[in-house]
Amino acid sequence: MGRLAWQFIVQADFFSAMSIEKLVVEISKLLSAVVFFSAPSFGGCAASPERLEELVQIDNGVVTVGIDRKKGASITWLSWGGYPQNMVNSHDPGRLIQQSYYAGKSLNRQADGQSKNWSPWTWNPIQGGGIGSWARVTRFEKQNPNRLYGETVPKLWDMHDEEAEALMRQWTGFEPGMSNVVTVRCEFIAKRKSDDRWGPAALRPQEIPACYFTRNFDRFKSYLGDGKWRNETQKPGPPWGKAQPPLNAMACFARNGQGVAVFSPGATRHWNFGPHAGGRSFDPAAGPCVHLAPIARVNLGPQSTLQYRYWLVVGNQVQLAKCLDELIGKYVRERVELSNPSGIESDPFHNRK
Repeated sequence: MGRLAWQFIVQADFFSAMSIEKLVVEISKLLSAVVFFSAPSFGGCAASPERLEELVQIDNGVVTVGIDRKKGASITWLSWGGYPQNMVNSHDPGRLIQQSYYAGKSLNRQADGQSKNWSPWTWNPIQGGGIGSWARVTRFEKQNPNRLYGETVPKLWDMHDEEAEALMRQWTGFEPGMSNVVTVRCEFIAKRKSDDRWGPAALRPQEIPACYFTRNFDRFKSYLGDGKWRNETQKPGPPWGKAQPPLNAMACFARNGQGVAVFSPGATRHWNFGPHAGGRSFDPAAGPCVHLAPIARVNLGPQSTLQYRYWLVVGNQVQLAKCLDELIGKYVRERVELSNPSGIESDPFHNRK
């Protein structure tokens, strides 16, 4: 969705995990339920809100994944043996790995405090928060050693501090029998009044999900199946590039060959992707980043409920391909589920196994 501040300090190139960083990562795993504090984030059209942290993680011995109470219970941590530092960008509330939806008419609400840079804008609830504040979390728990759960009252992106009439739920865990695969189930419940200013449902693109990773993961590939990949190139944006991965799986890799793939079988359109700004920063708090978002077009109504699943696969290219083939074989026909809908667009171009 391109929620990016426009002034950045380009970070120095970094590629390998140093021993001191590995030590920091291991300490952070032990302290996963402790509150951490970091410096405020600056730059862009409006000052980013202060970046506090309250992280809870699960670790299966191969992968560590975490959600953050201070950042809408979005996924803010992802690391694994081949890349032991965190690779999720959390520069501002529009980054992270998070739920993001669009509905209704685009409105000019500058008289109510809407950002000039995001006006006119649709009803756009964001799990991380709005342009000037983080979202409120109502439930935040480690349900068992292999599953995290969060409930979030999202913020409207175009406003500095306005809660959306909605609820987001998210279950984050590990795929059974696949140690380097994270499974995420998302649920979105719209609670708007049927006669509000945004009006009835309109067919709009939904990010399922919106992913922002550190800038060094800048080599993009679409997965074609049977171990085959297609390189995807894009100049720094936004605007983002558009790719059409035939099996709804794309990956981004760092220079050391480690990468993360996103498999989102409910996607029905192109995927947004690309780098932002220069350099190859490894810093999760930095402005420069890379973006990946599978897209489904959905008529999200004032009181719709939407559910979908996606998978995060980590490792080298061979490891990713092996897991993706298995996931595609199991879940390629899985779709976005919408209740109380005005409709979901059919899948116009993907050739499915």
